[in-house]
Amino acid sequence: MNERAMIEVADLGKSFTTPGGVIDVLRGVNLKICAGERVAVVGTSGAGKTTLMHILGGLDHPTSGEVLFEGDSLFALRGAELDAFRNRTVGFVFQFHQLLPEFTAMENVMMPLLIGGSRRAEAAQRASAILAEVGLEHRLTHKPGTLSGGEQQRVAIARALIREPRLILADEPTGNLDSRISDEIMQLLNRMHQARGLTMIIVTHNTSLANSLDRTLRIEDGVLAGDNLN
Repeated sequence: MNERAMIEVADLGKSFTTPGGVIDVLRGVNLKICAGERVAVVGTSGAGKTTLMHILGGLDHPTSGEVLFEGDSLFALRGAELDAFRNRTVGFVFQFHQLLPEFTAMENVMMPLLIGGSRRAEAAQRASAILAEVGLEHRLTHKPGTLSGGEQQRVAIARALIREPRLILADEPTGNLDSRISDEIMQLLNRMHQARGLTMIIVTHNTSLANSLDRTLRIEDGVLAGDNLN
């Protein structure tokens, strides 16, 4: 593992104001994640795991504290600059896939490239190649509704990787899958990690998945309650 810090979090806090008062979702979180690490984030539902992931990926802003990415303040970026950082650097994988149902598997994977201004022919070529890499070369023209849950998650992983990010953030990527398919998805993520030198942060309730990674962070009631090497 490369010991160079990719992400440093200092005294991170996130609060929401509700009619019933202020809710502190994250409180005083401090951590460092090195390039190439595979990190699990575990804890009970509502503990703040997904909020932490969204902040690390620039999808949400903290209320207090700081996030550094390779030494630079992530939230010094604004608007289009922050969008560009996310598009260039981070690949997101969600529990419910978030595929567009009216488009084929290949079109879903092409979408980030087309949005980024790539030519359609180039996007199609790259999407076909990465779908073959995740074992779906025979499903290019199938729409999400005709794919199994595991196949849909493979499409989502291909889409997350199409722009060659350095950081993968996955929120319960095996949450809706049975144990056999969950193992296949985790093996796929590990192959992608090795082939591409990725850093991966995976929010999960799956204990065996968490134990298979390099390190486990435990979030409880918005506080970093544990940080252990596996």
